[in-house]
Amino acid sequence: MSRSLAGIIPQRVADADVIVVGAGLAGLVATAELADAGRRVILLEQEPEPWLGGQAFWSFGGLFFINSPEQRRLGVRDSHELATRDWMATAGFDRQEDHWPRKWAEAYLAFAAGEKRSWLHTQGVRFFPVVGWAERRSDRPDGPGNSVPRFHVTWGTGPGVVAPFERRVRDAVARGRIVLKFRQRVDALTTHGGTVDGVRGAVLEASSVERGRPSSRIAIGDFELHAQAVIVTSGGIGGNHDLVRAAWPARLGTPPHQMLTGVPAHVDGRMLAVTETAGGSVINRDRMWHYVEGIQNWNPIWPGHGIRILPGPSSMWFDALGSRLPAPLFPGFDTLGTLAHLRATGYDYSWFVLTQRVIKREFALSGSEQNPDLTNKDIGLLLQRVISKSGPAPVEAFKDHGADFVVANNLGDLVRGMNALTDQPLLDAAKLEHEIAARDQAIFSTATEDAQIQAIRTARGYLGDRLIRVAQPHRLLDPAAGPLIAVRLHILTRKTLGGLQTDLSGRVLGSDGSPLPGVYAAGEVAGFGGGGMHGYRSLEGTFLGGCLFSGRTAGRAAAAILA
Repeated sequence: MSRSLAGIIPQRVADADVIVVGAGLAGLVATAELADAGRRVILLEQEPEPWLGGQAFWSFGGLFFINSPEQRRLGVRDSHELATRDWMATAGFDRQEDHWPRKWAEAYLAFAAGEKRSWLHTQGVRFFPVVGWAERRSDRPDGPGNSVPRFHVTWGTGPGVVAPFERRVRDAVARGRIVLKFRQRVDALTTHGGTVDGVRGAVLEASSVERGRPSSRIAIGDFELHAQAVIVTSGGIGGNHDLVRAAWPARLGTPPHQMLTGVPAHVDGRMLAVTETAGGSVINRDRMWHYVEGIQNWNPIWPGHGIRILPGPSSMWFDALGSRLPAPLFPGFDTLGTLAHLRATGYDYSWFVLTQRVIKREFALSGSEQNPDLTNKDIGLLLQRVISKSGPAPVEAFKDHGADFVVANNLGDLVRGMNALTDQPLLDAAKLEHEIAARDQAIFSTATEDAQIQAIRTARGYLGDRLIRVAQPHRLLDPAAGPLIAVRLHILTRKTLGGLQTDLSGRVLGSDGSPLPGVYAAGEVAGFGGGGMHGYRSLEGTFLGGCLFSGRTAGRAAAAILA
């Protein structure tokens, strides 16, 4: 024990050096780092054992790198300086409490431009060679978004990111460094002498439900454990619509009456309240990241399960009344700008209108289970994306079975099908035909002022998009490109951008700005670092990366102070 802690560490019998609460990606990383440093760790998780990895398991596996070998091979010119400009313009830090979030953003950018890729590579993580261009920046010089492609898909998607850290943790379990305790719900942090010294909670009954489905909350006993430090890595609030609505900011309009859920039900924000009760400070509650391209999962796993479409730029986007969204609110661009615009319409949904040619090339679905080729590292299946005349099998399954899809051979039938999906027939076929025909007339004009067509051409100027991501420009009403497809889009809850305020060591801070003795936090519960390192918006590929970086930081810091 260090001399600096000798007088303040409670003199209770410790069950471990550190207790980690939550076995998602941040928790696994922190636990692995602690064990490698020789510390004894108890890792607590309220869900069943097969659920190790939390939300990260279900993810597409996108990671944000700066000036990577993959970028350079595709001719992408990126730099730490350029990425910093993009990040700060997107984050929009403007509050006094943004001191630590900004510091975390700066540290994360240095990590993403430096050792992040090599650190993962040495652990066996590999990446798909084509870099995606998520959250594209428009031609506004001061606008939000990525000015170059930075979205690197992990070979193996989310499970491929989780795997090396789960392996490290299980190896340490075998060495006796780590004890895994599942079905342990933490209800309080315990304190002694002004220092958090452990956790108290309920033991939940055993559950054999499939990963992601709601597990039993019946308590069959109590527990209390003590350690010299506690690291909270329990995730955000995306599975709790009441908390999402309570934190919904006025700048995004009124909260939706209906939302889809992009995360399992256990992502309920409980540990935010538990840590706050113990003295931790939660900041930037109103900063959140919800998608506007959600579709109902025809084969759901958790309640209200929605899947996000990762769109290319070619679909036409209409609000519920059939008005085309204004520039630069195109598919794949400004997520929160689009969300605010759509909330002002008074409706909880919007529409994509596209063709089979577009859906084949431009529709990807978020989630490891929706990408079996990448998740299972199946090169043969992956090649089918390129050579098949239809879209990827999971996309075609949604087209065939999804409640939000309409397919027709002509626009009149398409609009009738769209109106049949809603409570009121709000769409006028003549209005949509006017908008689509005007776009079609301009598609091949070299002098067009249509900003979306210009954006499509810019995207196809990037080799990665031209090869596999952006369809060759064509008229949407051309029968040869058909059939026509409409997709009803819902708001999909996903990420908490605010959270527990932490310093650059991951120590949780109190309302006075001083560290809460004995407590660290990492991952989404800490706003991915500092209480919100993304500010108001994300550049994408930064959520898994934020869990990796903040989990590593908190684990190493706690290990060092307990040396």
